[in-house]
Amino acid sequence: MRTRTLGRTGLAVSEVGFGAWGIGGKQWMNGSDEESLQALRRAIELGINFIDTAYAYNEGHSERLIAEVVSEIKADVIVATKIPPKNRVWPARKGTAIGEVFPYNYIVEMTEQSLKNLNTDCIDLQQFHVWNPDWLDDDDWRRGIEDLKKAGKVRYFGISINDHQPDSALGIIATGLIDTVQVIYNVYEQSPQVNLFGACKEHNIGVLARVPLDEGALTGSIGTDTVFEPGEFRDFYFRGDRKTQVVKAFSALANDLGDSGEPVATTALRFTLANDAVSTVIPGMRKVRNVEANAAVGAMGPLPAETLAILKRHAWTKNFYQ
Repeated sequence: MRTRTLGRTGLAVSEVGFGAWGIGGKQWMNGSDEESLQALRRAIELGINFIDTAYAYNEGHSERLIAEVVSEIKADVIVATKIPPKNRVWPARKGTAIGEVFPYNYIVEMTEQSLKNLNTDCIDLQQFHVWNPDWLDDDDWRRGIEDLKKAGKVRYFGISINDHQPDSALGIIATGLIDTVQVIYNVYEQSPQVNLFGACKEHNIGVLARVPLDEGALTGSIGTDTVFEPGEFRDFYFRGDRKTQVVKAFSALANDLGDSGEPVATTALRFTLANDAVSTVIPGMRKVRNVEANAAVGAMGPLPAETLAILKRHAWTKNFYQ
């Protein structure tokens, strides 16, 4: 497993990280804790040293599973988590005051809770789970970052950018107060290449590329007749005629790629790593077989220029989170 430097933090993180939303359960069903624990163990065995979680992943359940594995195998891993918006609204809404989302005392309180869940004295990377550029001049988030770092409870701080709004982070990047951004970046969602990645390179900001497989839309596993459990996140994400849209888009992509000798999902992960602004890509993985397939991408090297040219033609402007 190759590593890259996580921006100005200097941390060497595995090119492929472990996205831990799915192992929290609740919004991702038909899994089990034992299955998740096995996947985590195998990921670490294969050299994945970066794990991204959040308190909101089932009220800390994902964090606690990670703590169990890290303690059990004495793993030297880097764990990132996130502070949920106090009003529990994703993404952040225009016109909502920061006092309703990230008041100072709440930032500290939720960090303390995550410290407890992760069974650690210091969080490697803490992140705001939403962001609104209207908050840029407010004081609460700034004091929260500075005081938590001074207290030794957080090493580095970042933001998880709102769905499909990469430019909303440009202002906070320029302040010099954050160390990383987490952003949706995949074959379909290529907009971070326009402005965000250049700003991150200029300010030496680490980039966590999330949703690299578009919640499964880039795996070929979504058909027009696919059925999800009522209440599961994917039942919402792929509602209405969206499965039909996904099948059409994926078929066009697969046809353009032709018989490359590797799954489209593998090519999609390699696409995210082809941009040198990206520090690590964090696919969700609850099963050992998916861990092994994703971890193998880290040894495959860069995609050929002709393949990248094909993939760039398949950018798709959409927002299934709405």
